[in-house]
Amino acid sequence: MQLKFDFNNMMDAYIGEQGISEAEIEAVLPKAKEAYAYFEKNRGKGWMGWSELPYNQAEIVGDIILTAAEIRAHYKNFVVLGIGGSALGPMAVYNALCHLRYNELEPEKRGVKFYVEDNVDPERMHALLDVIDVKETVFNVITKSGATSETMSQYLIITDLLKKKCGKDWAKHIIATTSESKGNLIKLAKQEGFKTYYIPDGVGGRFSELCPVGLLPAAVLGIDIIGLLRGAANMDKACDGSDPYKNPALMAAVLSYIAMEQKGKNISVMMPYADSLKLMADWYCQLWGESLGKAVDLAGNTVHKGQTPVKALGVTDQHSQVQLYTEGPFDKVITIIGVEHFKKDIEIANGAEEFKDVNFLCGHTMGELINTERVATEYALTRSKHMNRTILLDSVNAESIGELMFFFQMETAYCGSLLGIDPFNQPGVEEGKNATYALFGRGGYEAKRAELEAAPKKNSKYII
Repeated sequence: MQLKFDFNNMMDAYIGEQGISEAEIEAVLPKAKEAYAYFEKNRGKGWMGWSELPYNQAEIVGDIILTAAEIRAHYKNFVVLGIGGSALGPMAVYNALCHLRYNELEPEKRGVKFYVEDNVDPERMHALLDVIDVKETVFNVITKSGATSETMSQYLIITDLLKKKCGKDWAKHIIATTSESKGNLIKLAKQEGFKTYYIPDGVGGRFSELCPVGLLPAAVLGIDIIGLLRGAANMDKACDGSDPYKNPALMAAVLSYIAMEQKGKNISVMMPYADSLKLMADWYCQLWGESLGKAVDLAGNTVHKGQTPVKALGVTDQHSQVQLYTEGPFDKVITIIGVEHFKKDIEIANGAEEFKDVNFLCGHTMGELINTERVATEYALTRSKHMNRTILLDSVNAESIGELMFFFQMETAYCGSLLGIDPFNQPGVEEGKNATYALFGRGGYEAKRAELEAAPKKNSKYII
């Protein structure tokens, strides 16, 4: 295990009445055991198919590695067309495990250039087409349903261009990642002969990074996808038991549950102290917010559960957000992610001897500086009695990233069970999708269109 979970500063022994007592943990143990039992009973079933991904993909992984090698050998660009989990996971892993200026490196120092188009801003699509030649590009279209408006609009634009510029070979530039059994994209894939990878039926978007959704882009980038899965399996094994003191993800969930339900902590701040982990906070925000933000519980009662995720970056946001976190309301849990050993370090050169408030840095390294500032922020938060916890990675590599992502997925699943809600559905997202379909006049959404047209009109008094 390369990951350590330190929750000292969640406890009342360190932050007083804002913290959690061991007695409060003891009181939740029966629910924690139920959450663990539910997870184990339903592994690989329903929407928990993601829990078996570290173990059941050997053949798929082999094919992905071969396909990735072919792409690197024959193309210059690889573009993901996707949104939500189809984009956030690939971006987070790319940012974590590739050079931080990857696309700007000389070709001999990298593989294909990598882009993720996760929005439908028209200027963004124009910008992409300004810097790539579609004839030299593979487009990975990722949508389980094949009806995601954003992704399929991109698909239509790109395939039109490919047909015009590549002629009869246009379909060789498309790889579809979608459902094997249903949806529009699988029909198009069969019709056009696209290379296709399947998203398992029991894997939702925000839990999909460790299936072909994330594994193919990672492999194209030369990332060790076997290591990613091995790291996830390491975390899974480390969480084998219903005792929270021996199961890090279960303890994290128990503490999050108590923080939300008993301590009024309705905001979760994710603050990695490494630029390589910056986008991991974006991925976490979807996982935590979309999974736990629910209006009704499993019994149908209106409960409006959830904790608002916020992303931050250390040290950058010490100069913007930490003032609020150390002196503002006691409504947050701050999760700090630290890295003990960076891939590379750089010594701070000697100079400015006449300025003692600068010269003290000389001879130290930037790695020392960022980690010292991380520890200092942890201390400042604890001193001001604001709840915080630290996840420490030995280094950022494929295994540690697999451990980290699986840790958060398991914490989310356990926490959903503790809250008595379904962490795997997303009815709030569907409402927005349905309204979009209705406004565009899509067939079958006439009732929703009528509902929208009957909504109160905006008052011009309130538009200045």
